[in-house]
Amino acid sequence: MKKLSLIALVLFCAGYQGFAQKRNPKTPTPVATPPPANPNAMNRPGGPSTGPKPYNQVITAKAKTDKGLFKVHFVEDRYFFEIPDSLLGREILTVNRISKAAAGNRAQMMGYGGDHIGDNVISFEKGPNNKVFLKSISYSERAKDTTDQGMYKSVMSSNIQPLVASFDVKAFAKDSISGVKGTVIDVTDYINSDNDIFFFDSGTKKGLSLGGQMADRSYIKEIKAYPLNIEVRTLKTYMKTPPQAPGMMGGGGGTSTPATYELNSSMVLLPAKPMKPRFFDARVGYFATGYVDFDANPQGVKNQSLITRWRLEPKPEDVEKYKRGELVEPKKQIVYYIDPATPKKWVPYLMQGVNDWQAAFEKAGFKNAIVAKEAPKDPNWSIDDARHNAIVYKPSDIPNASGPHVHDPRTGEILETHVNWYHNVMQLLRNWYFIQAAAIDPKARKMKFDDELMGQLIRFVSSHEIGHTLGLRHNFGSSATVPVEKLRDKQWVEKNGHTPSIMDYARFNYVAQPEDNISAKGIFPRIGDYDLWAIEWGYKWLPEFNTPEEEAAYSNQTIIKRISANKRLTFGTESDPNDPRNQNEDLGDNAMLASSYGIKNLKRILPNILTWSKEPNESYQNAKTLYGEVVGQYGRYMGHVAKNVGGIYASPKTVEEKGGMFQPVPFAIQKEAMTFLNTQLFATPTWLINKELIERTGINPVDVFQGTQKSTLARLQNANTIGKLINDEALNGNKAYTAFNLFSDLKSGIWSELSSHKNIDVYRRNLQKAYIDNMIKLISAPAQAAGGSSFPGMRVTDPTSSDVSSVSRAHLSILAKDIRTAIPAATGMSKFHLQDLLVRINTALNPKS
Repeated sequence: MKKLSLIALVLFCAGYQGFAQKRNPKTPTPVATPPPANPNAMNRPGGPSTGPKPYNQVITAKAKTDKGLFKVHFVEDRYFFEIPDSLLGREILTVNRISKAAAGNRAQMMGYGGDHIGDNVISFEKGPNNKVFLKSISYSERAKDTTDQGMYKSVMSSNIQPLVASFDVKAFAKDSISGVKGTVIDVTDYINSDNDIFFFDSGTKKGLSLGGQMADRSYIKEIKAYPLNIEVRTLKTYMKTPPQAPGMMGGGGGTSTPATYELNSSMVLLPAKPMKPRFFDARVGYFATGYVDFDANPQGVKNQSLITRWRLEPKPEDVEKYKRGELVEPKKQIVYYIDPATPKKWVPYLMQGVNDWQAAFEKAGFKNAIVAKEAPKDPNWSIDDARHNAIVYKPSDIPNASGPHVHDPRTGEILETHVNWYHNVMQLLRNWYFIQAAAIDPKARKMKFDDELMGQLIRFVSSHEIGHTLGLRHNFGSSATVPVEKLRDKQWVEKNGHTPSIMDYARFNYVAQPEDNISAKGIFPRIGDYDLWAIEWGYKWLPEFNTPEEEAAYSNQTIIKRISANKRLTFGTESDPNDPRNQNEDLGDNAMLASSYGIKNLKRILPNILTWSKEPNESYQNAKTLYGEVVGQYGRYMGHVAKNVGGIYASPKTVEEKGGMFQPVPFAIQKEAMTFLNTQLFATPTWLINKELIERTGINPVDVFQGTQKSTLARLQNANTIGKLINDEALNGNKAYTAFNLFSDLKSGIWSELSSHKNIDVYRRNLQKAYIDNMIKLISAPAQAAGGSSFPGMRVTDPTSSDVSSVSRAHLSILAKDIRTAIPAATGMSKFHLQDLLVRINTALNPKS
């Protein structure tokens, strides 16, 4: 399952969060069936037996029977499944969720009602000696070629799926009307046990610090049958275990207070005729499910990925209309229900966020393909029912939303989704819009927005999260296709939007200036050109191709043609740490210019925070929060710029396209980035130090921008960044921006007092100390954990194994000489500071002395 959160790298998220993700279904530990607690169980229908009994002795007149996918019988205190022979061996997807959450047991965004806690593909298989086995199925390795030249038989021989549970056949059935034959098994003890087929998967359980199940405080509430699914509702109580501290090999003893959950497990029959899959392509951003294909490469294997998407096909009577290019309705509409717990005034905006996608599906040839509806007032309707997609409203203080989905691992077909909508997301939206738009929109200059403004903010987030549930990943590269100056062009930006994709993290148009007079149409994100294209590519029905392999050439040529004709259709992954075009929260094709405009607006907002945040009878907490938001937004601008230094443009291509896939950011752009940082960050940004705000909020003035300076420096003075500069120089010679260029530019901006002999204030002293600390790390081997091995899971680059330490040592030596020369002319704290730094450098360069 994929979770991509709204605030992505701010809380990343997300997400998140994304990338062609592979699902490897878990192999559960077999669970032994406990002996009956009641000695009289030997005489009950569900008690131990020596073999099958007559049907009416097991399913007695006392039975309460629910008919659906298969019959569910409740006899006294036992639950029986009557599984038709036609369903033995059929794949069934189990989807597990929290219906009602334990009080106070949260782990970031996990632990709320509606949360997805696990899923598996299972089947019921008839075995010898009157047994039925529960099989857990994985699709991580596949082969379809059953000929003598194919790998099917070999792959099957090496992939026997595990049997995770065993059930005695209690009786055989034959429906007197339909003649359907079936097998009756008692599932009570298995569902009452602790297992990750029907309940928490191991990762979620660990994240919530849950230990063993407390059997005396756990029970089945009900099991209901529906036409395509079975719904199992249980109450489970678990011992609590302390969260594992970093570096600890295990937790301590359990806590005294247990955690009780009401859980819902849906058993959904997977389609007998699987949907035709579509191969993933890195140039269009879809989630994917992956597997190893033993057929695709006759001399090896190939890792394949299938995009996740809903099955949209025209009705049989509309096939010819579709082929002629007429819009038709799909066989099955994608319907999203709004949680009845949602405050009524926000329901229309959440629904509009769903319905806004209708235009995208029209590009794929379908009208009325997607719609939002209010939940029906029907006591039998359940938001937990896996047949229903829902936007679930959660009473949480987490400022977020997320759009997960559950899919068929065989094909990528999305089967259902529950969008998580956390109540406090509105506070996040208020803060974002205030910081990014208050300079140009008077409606943003207060703490409680009008309902219409907040409603439109909710609508945009709803559209974004629905995009995830349609299979779309974040497109962090979308905004980089827009020239920065177009964001100030009222006519252009109001027509086209400030980013071509609502799946980008380009919240609001912070580039626009007050004199541009741009309206909300040019400030808000919307479903754009890329989104229309992505849905068209992923959902267009292609009956002329029988397999995804046959589609491959057509798909490749279509992508090449469309993107080459319109760069606004470009996708940029959120998982690329090197490409400065692919960033969250950024705007435009030039981070330096966009950030300069953004800072101008922050300078307009900061002096007005006390006025705009004022509420009667309230403290200055609002002002403190917004002051922090200004500093945070400023920090994002610095991050956007810094990623250009040592940056590498990555453009996925096939062999039919010209040009390279990887290119270093040009020298001129890296130089421009360093000039910006020296001017806007390393030269003390005193405009951020607002004396009145500091006196009212108690914020430490030294801390206002210190974190941003240190984090940006750490990114620049990093073994990975410098290593990329060294590689660029090796490949491109004097055309490259080199490590020497970086150190020279940093030195000119951060150490100017050495030549000017000016006083070094506290802000600059702290900055210079951080600089020296980073340089010392660049000439030192990384720390090792006890026992001599690196900390597990932590990727550490050793600068001493490459030229990184060599060039860094040379720079430190030069800097030491300059500091030594400057000390005689320095006075007071400036002199003490330089003397301290010189000792640190000499100790690092000559540790034995």
